[in-house]
Amino acid sequence: MSDRPVDLPGPPGPPDPVEPGRGAGPDEWADANRRQWDERTGIHVASPFYDVEGWLRDRPGPRRRERDLLGDVRGLELVHLQCHFGLDTLGWADAGAVVTGLDFSPVAIRTADEIAARAGLAERARFVCADVLRATEALGHSTFDIVYVSLGALCWLPSVERWAEQSAALVRPGGRLFLHDIHPVAWALADDAPELAYGYFEDPLPFVSDSDRTYADSDRSLLNTRTYEWNHGVGEVVTALIRGGLRLDVLEEHDWTVHQRFPWLVESAPGRWSSPPGSPRIPLTYTLVATRVG
Repeated sequence: MSDRPVDLPGPPGPPDPVEPGRGAGPDEWADANRRQWDERTGIHVASPFYDVEGWLRDRPGPRRRERDLLGDVRGLELVHLQCHFGLDTLGWADAGAVVTGLDFSPVAIRTADEIAARAGLAERARFVCADVLRATEALGHSTFDIVYVSLGALCWLPSVERWAEQSAALVRPGGRLFLHDIHPVAWALADDAPELAYGYFEDPLPFVSDSDRTYADSDRSLLNTRTYEWNHGVGEVVTALIRGGLRLDVLEEHDWTVHQRFPWLVESAPGRWSSPPGSPRIPLTYTLVATRVG
């Protein structure tokens, strides 16, 4: 259902304390992020935010707006990049797709396999532990009818060009890439006011966050507090996908997100948070659909 919490692979905005990433390199950036996501997985699985037991009971399937955009997926092959522990991936399996989920956290992948078995979907779903920037090799250079990417994915990647190269290469002729992610304007906003505080465009150095909280359960403390993140402008994302050989079909900017990312947001509809009435409408998320023609 559209009001179900998304399977967020990242926090819904920029890190809290932000500073240029110095004193570490790409390997340490990735290792630090992986350590935190390994730790987050257990917290998230137990949280009311994800409500795994409720998901197993109700089997809500994909969100309505995503079903409307992608249509009937029965018999199609779908890969979900940066799938976390796979609830969204398995929702597409429930809708009839044959699904593959890929994530860099071995803890998340083991958990996804366990949930798939409990849901009776193990024959329709497989999960692969790999870096998304090496996805084509990890997946044996397979191609898919749908490459699916959901909220909070791109902020963990240092290069949207490298992401687009990998993602586009997974789309077979006639296939589509679906992306719904945090809008870079929202990522760049200050926490306490709708004002720009961080960079909109991709920078070579990451922003560094030291936080012991996760969006799914603010009452549980993390031991692995340091993470590294990047913003990517919409133009950078679109251009990278076009260079990867895809045709842009849909680009929608939304004035809502699925979580109260900022204290000044209000719930405008069940499961949707927006600027208060009378305030300027701000892009908070966006959706993109692209096709490989040929």
